[in-house]
Amino acid sequence: MNRNPLQQLHAFGQSVWLDYISRELILSGKLKKMIKEDGLRGMTSNPSIFEKAIAESNDYDSEIRKYAIAGKGVEDIYELLTQKDVRDAADIFRPLYDESHGTDGFVSLEVNPHLAHNTDGTIKEAQRLWAQVDRPNIMIKVPATLEGLPAIEQLISEGLNVNVTLLFGVPRYVAVTQAYISGLSALHETGNSVKSPSSVASFFLSRIDVLIDPMLEKISSHGGEKGTIADSLHGSVAIESAKSAYNFYREIFGSTDFGDLRSSGAQSQRLLWASTSTKNPAYSDVKYIEDVIGPETVNTVPPETMDAFQDHGKLASTLSVGIANADAILQKLHAIGIDLNAATEQLEREGVEKFSNAFDALMSALKDKCVSMTDGSSAPIGNPVH
Repeated sequence: MNRNPLQQLHAFGQSVWLDYISRELILSGKLKKMIKEDGLRGMTSNPSIFEKAIAESNDYDSEIRKYAIAGKGVEDIYELLTQKDVRDAADIFRPLYDESHGTDGFVSLEVNPHLAHNTDGTIKEAQRLWAQVDRPNIMIKVPATLEGLPAIEQLISEGLNVNVTLLFGVPRYVAVTQAYISGLSALHETGNSVKSPSSVASFFLSRIDVLIDPMLEKISSHGGEKGTIADSLHGSVAIESAKSAYNFYREIFGSTDFGDLRSSGAQSQRLLWASTSTKNPAYSDVKYIEDVIGPETVNTVPPETMDAFQDHGKLASTLSVGIANADAILQKLHAIGIDLNAATEQLEREGVEKFSNAFDALMSALKDKCVSMTDGSSAPIGNPVH
């Protein structure tokens, strides 16, 4: 009997994707082993992950040197390196993609984070990346900003797979589902098959608690009725937000409105739990896995959290527990003076900034490597897309 909790998550209807990518992971055979032994069913990347993989290792140095000598700009080098990793990883996942009929086996690649508020720029870059990587089992990551919503709709209408990222609030999540369904409807109206576009909505969890918990602690310190309410909400806002979003997921994709598209072969846009590493040491290191286990969902997990869950994770269908009360619990925040919508908007801004800074840091590190590898004659830096 397989007692690996990661493997067993699939029996609960949840897919585990790895929130990490690197050349070493691909070439060493570790990725294949994780697919076989741990039930890994996909992979996600972002600028922060690539910064760690490329800037903090020597695994890419020979290629960087080759491209620098050839006069490639650092942004070109970045794309050559990352697209190769995504393409190679997608090839490893391809049998799973075929076996699951396009449900799993995806590898995600993000558009330049500086385009987060540029609709046309996001569409063009996503189209270009899709064509250049040229694999059916990749997803292009598009941020769930207001400017990202029409880009999501357009890309889905063209049959591209989209991983909607940087989602923090339920109202924006509902808007993302509408963009997805509108894109599918437009694709269907052109007479094209709606079977091929696949999409996930990446709802970030632990960062919500990181922001909200100190607000609750401050209110709690003053005591009284509001303090009691604040105590009851501490460490729970992210999970209740996830449950609220999942409730909407079941309502939207179980509706007769989506039924016509489903009967034509369209897939629902699964919720993907992101930011699942525990930031608060007072909480369980597997909190953001154990508390959101449910069917038709994905959990993208960094390596350390994956190891922890494999070691001591507990399995139970937790996502639907108390789901009917999730919205009422979140309403309590308003009663004690916390504006959850404002908080999630702040998290979105900070998320875009974090990924943009990581992208810029990687460009700077690549430039330094190019300089050192070409005797001081660096590859041109190129013009960042803002």
